[in-house]
Amino acid sequence: MNDKKNESITSRDVDFAKWYTDVVRAARLADYSNVKGCTVFEPNGTALWEKIQKILDDMFKETGHQNVMMPLLIPEGLMKKEGELIEGFAPEVAWVTMGGSKQLEERLCIRPTSETLFSDYYSTVVNSYRDLPLKYNQWCNVMRWEKETRPFLRTREFFWQEGHTVHSTSEEAEKETHDMLETYRTFFEKYLAIPVIAGKKTEKEKFAGAEYTLTIEALMYNGISLQSATSHYFGQKFSKAYDIKFLNKEGKLEYAYQTSWGSTTRMIGALIMVHGDDNGLILPPRIAPKQVVIVGIGKNEEIVNEAVATCYNKLKEAGISVYIDSSDKTPGFKFAEAEVNGIPVRLEIGKRDLTNNKITVARRDTREKVLFDYDDTLVENIKNLLEDIQNNMFNKAKERMESLTFEAKTFKDVEKIMNEHPGFVHASWCGDQDCELKMKEIRGTKSRCIMETYEGNHNHKCVVCGKKAKHNVVWGIQY
Repeated sequence: MNDKKNESITSRDVDFAKWYTDVVRAARLADYSNVKGCTVFEPNGTALWEKIQKILDDMFKETGHQNVMMPLLIPEGLMKKEGELIEGFAPEVAWVTMGGSKQLEERLCIRPTSETLFSDYYSTVVNSYRDLPLKYNQWCNVMRWEKETRPFLRTREFFWQEGHTVHSTSEEAEKETHDMLETYRTFFEKYLAIPVIAGKKTEKEKFAGAEYTLTIEALMYNGISLQSATSHYFGQKFSKAYDIKFLNKEGKLEYAYQTSWGSTTRMIGALIMVHGDDNGLILPPRIAPKQVVIVGIGKNEEIVNEAVATCYNKLKEAGISVYIDSSDKTPGFKFAEAEVNGIPVRLEIGKRDLTNNKITVARRDTREKVLFDYDDTLVENIKNLLEDIQNNMFNKAKERMESLTFEAKTFKDVEKIMNEHPGFVHASWCGDQDCELKMKEIRGTKSRCIMETYEGNHNHKCVVCGKKAKHNVVWGIQY
């Protein structure tokens, strides 16, 4: 058996796309299936999604949201009620046309998103301002007929959460829109250790049917940006289309105000591309399903077996997610496997160290090894180490993002940056969609978000046409 499990991983500086796929497969996160454009979530990938789901779900519930489950299928007539939505999703919709052996009278859409289902439901249960707000979320799968797919980043079927809320005032609904974006920002930075920028999408890039869309954007190791979560303010667009009215405090009928917000399994892709290295996955401790692995060195050594069991029990009692690799593999293979799977901390327990009352501790983020005392301080030292790893990973990612954030005053500046070292580019924009489209000629560069507050050097001329600028925009090449 090969002790070096990670030898099959391509260097990320040689071929980033190949490196990404190699890590996904080596870490047993996902595998390709015979269903074109869809992947199999393997146990490691599923465990990671479950951890993400649990933390985010708790955050949603702390802010008064409840989980519901909507149907998978949407009648075509229901989907068409909101014109912008169906037009925006039409190229990606998959349709069910047969029920058993019979042709359906009306096609059924496999949900690409669930605004129509929620709105139809809300139209039946909302009557008075006393019924509001309704703050619902669902965890589910959706389908979008993507042409090019890549595990976690863009697949035809993917898993996500989608929040849908309805309110009695525009102020309350807009506050919800901004609050949920901040929830996502907190989750990304506090748990995933991924720094993000936040802002508003341009009219061209906003969600179909929304009044406006807010977004958080993350920058991958190679300077390519990833839309990581979005929050949409609908105003009364959907309530008018689906007749969601309520009796307000003045006793008058009024259309309700709505929001939606969502994040997907592409967060796993972000974790890989921001933190991973040529040895595989690196997981921040707060999101890692398994935080510590214990590897005993030497077979049938009573002193080793006793220390392994003691460390396991103490760490588990302290609330640390720990496991023992008791497989019949060589220590070298176990070390490599723990590395490729991104386990934050590895304890190597051998007789020689124990005779000196020591344990070797390896941290995944820096691949450094240190000796910890094998005594009552061990658990506290491991806790402190996990916290240090979490902070180090965030700071390292933030430093890289900042090093790949640029300012451009001319179209040629943008061309030079994107061709030499892509990243986030701050550049002024006049607001004309023709100028926005012109930017796509530079390796597909798109607006990531309008920065409503930015302390950098402002150029008040559009980077494309030279006319007076209306916005400071962050541009980037996207996944």
